Amino acid sequence: MSRPRLALLDASHEGSDTRRNFRRELDADLVEFGCQSGDLPPSFDYDGVVVTGSRTSVYWDEDWITETKAWVSDAVDRGLPFLGVCWGHQLLADVLGGTVEHMGEYEIGYKTIEQVGDARLFDGISERFTSFVTHQDHVADLPPGAELIAENEFGVHGFRSDRVFAVQFHPEYDTETAATVASGKDLPDEKMQRVMDGISDENFRAACETKQLFDNFTDYVCSLDATDPATADD
Repeated sequence: MSRPRLALLDASHEGSDTRRNFRRELDADLVEFGCQSGDLPPSFDYDGVVVTGSRTSVYWDEDWITETKAWVSDAVDRGLPFLGVCWGHQLLADVLGGTVEHMGEYEIGYKTIEQVGDARLFDGISERFTSFVTHQDHVADLPPGAELIAENEFGVHGFRSDRVFAVQFHPEYDTETAATVASGKDLPDEKMQRVMDGISDENFRAACETKQLFDNFTDYVCSLDATDPATADD
């Protein structure tokens, strides 16, 4: 397999920035679905799945969230590899039996995150790296059997469970997206100013190394033996 076919489950409210960012970073044939409008893949005929961020919480009682969880659960059971980002990270944790809770605060801006253990997803990325984050929910408890692969003082920033990879931070963000997202948050003036001042070319350049994880994920997808769903190159 030279170029994987991936389903992109777009859970964002306004998908233009989200889709632009993932189209740019994923070297794959993307088939895009707008989850919030009830648009989910009609089959599981994909090499892998990517789940994006969202302004919602995975524990909200909304039909589209319930339906997305059900499709994702079936896809995981069928052995499809997954990459979840931010809300996608939390959704996958929830589907796999973990716990997602409100943090009581925002973690937002360019932050330092540390790798934990030996995770294929982070090959070529520094053990301590920078990435933009924006969330007030977090994975409070990992799914049973999941491996913690990234964290900082706010908690879990990445986990792996078999063919499922998930990260809380946003490796796909450009500075335009970071500024747009940050400016829409209800933050105290002083904190807002710190966040906006931190959206700099220097921090963006430092964060660009995390884009490698997209290539690492597509390489992993391509390494899977299509004739044997139980076989993968770890």
